Amino acid sequence: MGIKFGREYRDIIDDFTNALQEIEGCHEFLEMSVEDWGELNEGERKECIKTLADDLFYGLGTEAQMNVGDCTVTHDPKRHVIRIDQGEALTRVIHLV
Repeated sequence: MGIKFGREYRDIIDDFTNALQEIEGCHEFLEMSVEDWGELNEGERKECIKTLADDLFYGLGTEAQMNVGDCTVTHDPKRHVIRIDQGEALTRVIHLV
């Protein structure tokens, strides 16, 4: 199925990466322990999260919703956005067009 987008892919992934960096426990989705995550420097963490953003982007093309840490990441094809929600609160929106 895939996600349709009109913005530059790199820009979408940059926005998605910035949003995911704010999610506590995102390392769990990468199957990394707290200790392993803590040993990475800021640049290494950002690269891991960028890889996570890329993986989630493609995953959302087949599953409309995925959990990362304590957040839910949802592709909304009608509005052409990816939403990141923490509980009942909207955390971030990544625009695809």
